Amino acid sequence: MKLRSLLLASGVALIPSWAADAVKTRDVTLEQCIQEAFENNLELKIVRYAPDLADLALEGSYSAYDPNFGFGYNGNRADNPSQRQITSFQAPANVSYTQQFNTSLSGLLPTEAGTSYQLTGNMNPVRSRVGGNGAGFLQYQDSAFGNAGIALTQPLLRNLWIDQARWAISLNKKTLLQEEQTVRAQMIQTATDVQLVYYNLAAAMASIEVQTKAVELAERLLTENRKRVEVGAMAPLESQQAEAQVASTRADLIQARQNFGTAQNNLRRLLTTDYSEIRDTQVKPSEKFSPQPYPFSRPESWSRGLTMRPDVLQSQIEMEKQNVTVRFRRNQLFPQLDLTGSFGVSANQIAFGNTNGSPPLGDPVGGAFDQLGNADYKGYGVGARFTFPLGNVGARSAFQTAKITKERLILRHKQIEQNVMRDIDNSILVAESAYGRILANREARAYAEAALDAEQKKLENGKSTTFEVLRLQRDLTSARSNEVRSELDYYAALSSLFRDEGSTLERLGVRITAQ
Repeated sequence: MKLRSLLLASGVALIPSWAADAVKTRDVTLEQCIQEAFENNLELKIVRYAPDLADLALEGSYSAYDPNFGFGYNGNRADNPSQRQITSFQAPANVSYTQQFNTSLSGLLPTEAGTSYQLTGNMNPVRSRVGGNGAGFLQYQDSAFGNAGIALTQPLLRNLWIDQARWAISLNKKTLLQEEQTVRAQMIQTATDVQLVYYNLAAAMASIEVQTKAVELAERLLTENRKRVEVGAMAPLESQQAEAQVASTRADLIQARQNFGTAQNNLRRLLTTDYSEIRDTQVKPSEKFSPQPYPFSRPESWSRGLTMRPDVLQSQIEMEKQNVTVRFRRNQLFPQLDLTGSFGVSANQIAFGNTNGSPPLGDPVGGAFDQLGNADYKGYGVGARFTFPLGNVGARSAFQTAKITKERLILRHKQIEQNVMRDIDNSILVAESAYGRILANREARAYAEAALDAEQKKLENGKSTTFEVLRLQRDLTSARSNEVRSELDYYAALSSLFRDEGSTLERLGVRITAQ
């Protein structure tokens, strides 16, 4: 990951004297912080599960094309008692054993036409046993009936352009793209958060140096004033004014150290999954800041924002999803007109036993399978089925709802685009203003240094007062703080601008690739 020189130019790598009390000190670059945040940030880790879940949902939607296999068996025995007829002839009793085996394989073909299929196979072996007629003999009859075939159904109106399965798959594909943009958005936000916290930490460190110099100036003046008081060249009141300035600057230094600690904690939170592990590690910016003017261009920034912002891209995908829904709902307005076609083969085998009661010779089941395999008896069929719900209120209502939702999404997308342009415009104004303040604060700090130096010389010659020197010391401290703050505000404004453009990752050299 390569950072642009503009973002990586940093300054104020200052080490306060009190840093030695920390258990461990670690100098880090902005690039290192961003890399660690990408690896360890908990919010980013949580968001990264979203594409995985969307991918599983997409995989599950393809189950509409899974074949359905079925197998069935049914066995029956029927006992028919003997009957005495008018001629006094008693018809023999008989017992029949019937078995039924059937299999099926059906499903939807993964095509763009919505074709469904059904493969069937049946085999029904039957054995009949006829009782004796007084002569004491039995008669056997074995038979087998079977068939196998395939049937296809092709929608011609409803479900032809798009059906429930293709609708769900298309929506889930686009949802996956949206979730990838969710991860990208979180990465942009994480990188921006790290940049802002890093700059704030650098500003806090620089503030410590500024306040430390302020304390040194105040203490040096106090020392000189005490000498003047001792020799009678200055009233004690002026020495007390210097003492008050020393106490005030020391309080400001304590506050600066507190701000540094708070900024430390904020950066630690972004870089680790276990805050307690690095709680005692002092993280210090090692970048050198050297602000350079940025070539602002509103049209270019707007163009980047309208083509790269994750929320804009997600909104575009949402409109595409709704277009698919409108297409599906429109197709559901049509009546159901399906063309059906079938082809099948059948078999029929019968074997009789001898009159002496011996079982029949041959295997009817095997013969039936041979007939099916040889396709001795074929059958064809073509047909059509028409279904139309009278009124069709549900389909028409769903279609109108889909169209209204589409119009609302279009307006919402326009609103998002306007918000993006406004955000970018505001960020450019902030960044331009921040750079202008850098130049102004540089001049103010230089003038404050010159004014203080001149006033100190006047004080040494007895032509000024301690009050004026203290006032100019405060002005110099304020000017130095303002200069550092404006420099880091400028970098923060650039980071916010790149976030609003959606170009943060590209500027950092980060590329998101599909797993």
